[in-house]
Amino acid sequence: MFSSVDSEYMALALRLAEQGRYSTSPNPRVGCVLVRDEKIIATGWHQRAGEAHAEVLALRAAGAAARGATAYVTLEPCSHFGRTPPCADALISAGVTRVVIAMQDPNPLVSGKGVEKLRAAGIIVECGLMEAAARELNVGFVARMTRGVPHVRSKIASSLDGRTALKNGVSQWITGAEARRDVQHWRARSCAVLTGINTILADDAQLNVRDVETTRQPLRVVLDSQMRMPLDAKILQGGNTLIYTARQNAEKISALKKLGVSVCVLANTHGQVDLTAMLKDLAQRGINEVLVEAGSVLNGALLQAGLVDELLLYLAPQLLGDMARGVASLGELTQLNQRVELHWQDVRQVGNDLRVQAKIKRTENV
Repeated sequence: MFSSVDSEYMALALRLAEQGRYSTSPNPRVGCVLVRDEKIIATGWHQRAGEAHAEVLALRAAGAAARGATAYVTLEPCSHFGRTPPCADALISAGVTRVVIAMQDPNPLVSGKGVEKLRAAGIIVECGLMEAAARELNVGFVARMTRGVPHVRSKIASSLDGRTALKNGVSQWITGAEARRDVQHWRARSCAVLTGINTILADDAQLNVRDVETTRQPLRVVLDSQMRMPLDAKILQGGNTLIYTARQNAEKISALKKLGVSVCVLANTHGQVDLTAMLKDLAQRGINEVLVEAGSVLNGALLQAGLVDELLLYLAPQLLGDMARGVASLGELTQLNQRVELHWQDVRQVGNDLRVQAKIKRTENV
């Protein structure tokens, strides 16, 4: 169905789409390559929400040369009017004769409709080329559209024996400078960075992106069930902070709002923040990917609730012993079938440390 040449052009479209990894949220990352007579005549990639989509940018660059061309697109062209006109209509008007699509759009407003519109106009449409890579590129957008929650990626820095801090809480620094710089790229691609109030009280972390060129900062999210947030905490500076709590503390909430902080009360029956409701709320705010940077308590709670999709582990070549703090508080497991099982995704050396990416093994994982 697809030739090696098709794969080359789609690989280029995926690389183009990757350029929007820090900027397209809440939209997906999309790339487009226009080819005619075995020559690339134009390319485009979606840069930020509200601006032209990848197909439109490529068509503008191609002009009249787009007539009779093949378009390689990493995501099904949209068929509805959103903040921009439908890309399917633009491809039809330009006289493109063939469209190769990596994956169908998971957005119910689009899914399948773009393909139908193109075929109804007499355009040859083929889907599924390098689909796995396209899904991985937009794993958060897919999760939000299909499951109603963001993709949750938990970043953990630990010793080789799985310890994240000494018994007294000292943790700076277990991993090296190269690994810490690498984390900044993951922050930059995330729509939100999530932590717990214990991490804020211990480290006074800002959780902003540093040393990476980006046009936006991720939303900083703190779980603070009992409203213990100090009003002079660094994470409250500059706005762009959202606190989820379980307490209706009107005075504290008012003080936080005066600092430009958003507060959302989502309590469960145990007097804690309802984690599932929190993720659904983040999805409704257009959050595709969440990077968790927290301690063992929040990591354990999210894992036990089945809300983590992926682990990003930085392993330092050192041992801290069994008295040091662990990766996740999961309670006592009495049977092996209670364990959290993972799929290895990637292992590589970053400086002196290892970076391990692994996805939680479950049938509904995207």
